[in-house]
Amino acid sequence: MTDSIPWTPEAFEAHLRAKEAYYHINHPFHVEMAAGRLSREQIQGWVANRFYYQAKIPVKDANILANCPDRDTRRLWIQRIKDHDGDGGDGADAGGIEAWTRLGEAVGISREDLWSQKHVLPGVRFAVDAYVHFAREASWQEAACSSLTEMFAPKIHKQRLDGWPDLYPWIDQEGLAYFRKRVSQANRDVEHGLAITLDHFKSRREQEKALGILQFKLDVLWTMLDAMWLAYIDQKPPYFNISA
Repeated sequence: MTDSIPWTPEAFEAHLRAKEAYYHINHPFHVEMAAGRLSREQIQGWVANRFYYQAKIPVKDANILANCPDRDTRRLWIQRIKDHDGDGGDGADAGGIEAWTRLGEAVGISREDLWSQKHVLPGVRFAVDAYVHFAREASWQEAACSSLTEMFAPKIHKQRLDGWPDLYPWIDQEGLAYFRKRVSQANRDVEHGLAITLDHFKSRREQEKALGILQFKLDVLWTMLDAMWLAYIDQKPPYFNISA
């Protein structure tokens, strides 16, 4: 049957990249953000909740490393943890989590409030924790495949860098350093993750499974924004109808 014939690497990659249609750049919350229609409080809510995701990225990557028996792969993948946790220095060496902390401060959230995670919505926490659980329980190649949402990340970072200075002039531009750094880092990470995926998922059934894995990660990111829309746009935060 023709539908069981494996895709060529080029066709397989094209199917993976076609998943961009489900990337959270298309979510109504992000569309409103990109158009400059979010309030200060809504931007703050997004930054505070997204911080939980940022803080869990190196935990996710540590799970991938723990499951990976290949030394050469670990040598490359460990850079992702360094990118987010940093090397203990300042500036570029401080890492993505510190850069996101500075974004939080730029939008008016104190370091203490951000790191307390007290503003994280249950729906966001549940989605992010599900992703970390997947990376822990799946094979390292499957978890690497899930990282391929990075294929679409440079576009979203560039959109913020281009638009935010005019749309949200109250945000200190020093706080946008995370987005500047991730443009090049994401491209590097995609090259590695894509090579692993194209090499590992060979049969048509495996290739379709890879598409499902990537869709799962896209669903995680989309679900995070669903929770934020309900809380910050519809003004229905968790348990809003329960009296204290």
